[in-house]
Amino acid sequence: MSVVIYIEHTEGTVKKNALEAASYAVKYAEKTGDTAIGVAIGKVSEDEIKKVGTVGLSKVIKVDGHDYLNHQKVAAILAEVANTLGANTIIFAGSSEGKATGPRLAIKLSSSVISEVVGTPSSTAPITVKKKCFSGKGLANVELSSDKNVIIISTNGFGVHEKTVDCVIENTSSTESDDSIKHLSFDRNTEGVSLPDAELVVSAGRGLKGAENWGMIDELAASLEAATACSKPVSDIGWRPHHEHVGQTGIAISPNLYIAIGISGAIQHLAGVSSSKTIVVINTDSEAPFFKAADYGIVGDAFDVVPKLTAAINAAK
Repeated sequence: MSVVIYIEHTEGTVKKNALEAASYAVKYAEKTGDTAIGVAIGKVSEDEIKKVGTVGLSKVIKVDGHDYLNHQKVAAILAEVANTLGANTIIFAGSSEGKATGPRLAIKLSSSVISEVVGTPSSTAPITVKKKCFSGKGLANVELSSDKNVIIISTNGFGVHEKTVDCVIENTSSTESDDSIKHLSFDRNTEGVSLPDAELVVSAGRGLKGAENWGMIDELAASLEAATACSKPVSDIGWRPHHEHVGQTGIAISPNLYIAIGISGAIQHLAGVSSSKTIVVINTDSEAPFFKAADYGIVGDAFDVVPKLTAAINAAK
């Protein structure tokens, strides 16, 4: 049997989340005794596709002839490929695209779907995997009893494991023509670092007292080459754009480093950032709830601490 991995790319660039999905799929296939095969769709070069060879994926099927790809069309093409290969497992990165496409594919294949997966099978009879639950506060072992399964991994939950092999690319085309959604126009925010892809994030809340004080946050983020984010109240009152809002009702992120400045740490905010590898909290209130979730805490005035932190980082370069 085959394990299919969707090789996600953004404007022809294969990013870390695709490598993480491929890395997970290779380890998954090793445990189940299956063959891991990647699927790349649309305009992406062979050199970019071959990046997955650095994590052990030795074969990728490249489906040509598709320009703009919406989630419905990707699901339809993947269903066609999965049925042709007789695949029993299809794996997605934990990106917005993976979370939107995976359930659509599950419907087409009449399969089960499981998200926020962080571990390869601990058992293969039945297949049992570990996933996050309760907004990342707990872990659950889940048995996959369906004949076919769609697995969406948790971003930064498994990691990228290097294992260099030669990657063979097989070019093919698809007869699928699902045009139920038509592409009229597409606008992408190209400024700064994309939050879902960011490994470093600098975030701030109402403790900054006003939009006019955000310059020091941008300067700290620039020194770290990090993305900027904010709490929900900040985006609600218009200090920052809504696409920077992280939390349970905003964007859920899993960076390697999350710096929270002037954010109290309400449960809704923590639910969206608790998967961060390292959390640093800067707040004047030593009783702020966020300190309980922090790996490192600084009790101090952001207007004093942040400029000094930025200066120290720049001096160390």
